[in-house]
Amino acid sequence: MSDDRLLICADEHPEATVARATAELLLDYDAAARVAELFKALSDPTRVRIIGLLAHAELCVGDLARILEMSQPAVSHQLRVLRNLRIVRGRKEGRHVYYTLMDEHIHDLFDQGLAHVQFG
Repeated sequence: MSDDRLLICADEHPEATVARATAELLLDYDAAARVAELFKALSDPTRVRIIGLLAHAELCVGDLARILEMSQPAVSHQLRVLRNLRIVRGRKEGRHVYYTLMDEHIHDLFDQGLAHVQFG
């Protein structure tokens, strides 16, 4: 199958030009998969609540467990998922690991999502 057949609608219409131009913006599969994994991580309410807390303060697992009223192992599991996806990072201090958001992109993504559902 030629690339033209992928990019051209069977019917000719003015939007076909837009479709051809837009096709150049198509994400490659690997980038799309990484973004999907990010959104998959954000599909869990507990992880979103953790992100919401970490958007405002650096907290250890024990503090997160108390605030969320969850066991430390359950919170640690959620943090592991978020850490593996580079959404949060930990900083070890003595016996404790303090977590914060990985970067401003995550903070902005959380803020935008919250604004969308609250004011959207």
